Amino acid sequence: MDSILIVEDEDSIRSSIKKLLNSQLFDTSEARSIQDALEHFDLSEFSLIISDLRLPGAPGTDLIQLAGDVPVLIMTSYASLKSAVETMRMGAVDFIPKPFDPTELLEAVRRILDKPKPVSGVKAPDLSGRGMIGSSAAMKAVFNIIQKVAQTDATVLIHGETGTGKELAASAIHNESQRARRQLICVNCAAIPETLIEAELFGHEKGAFTGASAARKGLVTAADGGTLFLDEVGELPLEAQARLLRVLQEKEVRPIGSVKSHKVDVRLVAATHRNLKKLCEQGRFREDLFYRINVVNLDLPPLRERGKDVLEIADMLLKKQCAKLDKHNLKLAPDAIQAITTYHWPGNIRELENSLERATILCDDYGEITHDLLGIDLSLVEIEEDTPRASGGEININGSRPEELSLEDHFTRVVLEHQEIMSETELAKKLGISRKCLWQRRRKLGIPRKKSG
Repeated sequence: MDSILIVEDEDSIRSSIKKLLNSQLFDTSEARSIQDALEHFDLSEFSLIISDLRLPGAPGTDLIQLAGDVPVLIMTSYASLKSAVETMRMGAVDFIPKPFDPTELLEAVRRILDKPKPVSGVKAPDLSGRGMIGSSAAMKAVFNIIQKVAQTDATVLIHGETGTGKELAASAIHNESQRARRQLICVNCAAIPETLIEAELFGHEKGAFTGASAARKGLVTAADGGTLFLDEVGELPLEAQARLLRVLQEKEVRPIGSVKSHKVDVRLVAATHRNLKKLCEQGRFREDLFYRINVVNLDLPPLRERGKDVLEIADMLLKKQCAKLDKHNLKLAPDAIQAITTYHWPGNIRELENSLERATILCDDYGEITHDLLGIDLSLVEIEEDTPRASGGEININGSRPEELSLEDHFTRVVLEHQEIMSETELAKKLGISRKCLWQRRRKLGIPRKKSG
C-alpha cells in the first residue's frame, strides 16, 4: 500500500485530505510543519509527500531537498500561482491550486504514484548531447532502458504520442550502441506512398515496374551494419510487412524483381503512436511481425506528464531559437512560464518548439517572451478562480459530496471570525485565494460582506 505524508497547518484542510485519501485506501500520516514532520517521521519511507506551500517555520518547498527521491506535491493558492511555477523549477513533481478539487487531487496522486520509480543506485545516462533532456522519474526510467538496450542488437518498439521525441530516442539508442560509427537510416512510413514504400525499403531491379529505369538499393541495404528506424511502422501495408518480417527472421533482403537475396546486418528500431495490438485484431498489422518487433518496448511519456521537465526543455529550445534567429538571449516572462507549465501540450515537444519559435520571431530584442507571444489557447491554461468542482457534480467518498469535506465549513469559520478586523484583500490572503474567488464563495454560501463604517 502506498504511504502518503500530508504536511498542512490548517487542521480542517489536513483532515479533509486525509479523509479523501483514506477513502481510496491510501495509508496516510500527518504533520503540521516541516519540523513536525522531521521529528516524527523518516521521509524516505513515504511514497509521496503532499505539502502546503506556506507553512509555519519553513516553506513546503524545503521538503523537496529533504525528501530525496520521494516526490513532493505542492498545494498553493490561486493568488500565489507564480510561486507554484517556481516550485516546479525547484523540483516539485506537481502542484495543485487551493481550494482544491477532490477529483483533481486524487487524479494527481494516482498519476504520480503510477509513474515508474527510478532504479536505486543506477545513474541515468546523460543524453542531453543527443537532444534528450529531463530529470523526471518517467524520463529517468526511459534513459535507463535506452542505456541497457543500446548495448544489444535487440529490436525496439517505441510507443508515444505525436511529438514526444520518438526519433530522438531512436537516435540515442543508435548513438549509444556499438553501431554508432555506421549509418542510422530514418524512414517515416506514413510519408511514403503505399505504391512506392516496398521499392524504397527493399530496393528494385531495372525494369521491375514502370519507371524503374535502373536498379536501386533499398534503405534496408543502406542501413547494413547500422540501424534502421521505421517511424509510424503501423502505416506499413501488409505486403511490405511480410518483406520486413523476412528481413528480421532470415537477415536477408530480396529486391523487387530479383530472384536473389543478399544478407544484411541491420538493427531495427520501430516507432508508432498507434495501438498495434488493436491493428492486429483488425487484420491491419501482422501479428507475427508485431511479436518480432516488440522485443523491448519503450514508452515515451507525453509532455504533460513530465512535470518540471517542460521548463528545462523550454529553456533549451528557446536558446536554440535565439541562436538560429541571431537574437539576444531572450527570457520567459512569469506569465509565459505559468502558461507553459499549466498548458497540456497536445502536440508535445514539437508543439512547444513551434510555439517558442513563433514567440522568438515576434519578440523584440532584449525583451521578455510573454504568454501572448506563445500563440497557445489561453483558455486551456487559465485557472478558473471558482469553487471546487467534482467530476459529474459529485465524488463518492463514503457516499459524501465534496461540500461535506468541511472545506466550506473552514471557509465560513475563517470569514466570520476575521472579516470584522480584516480587509477583503487581507482576508483573501489568509485564505490563500484571490479576492474574486472570495467574492464568489461568499455569494455561494450566502455570507454577506461586513458593513462599511
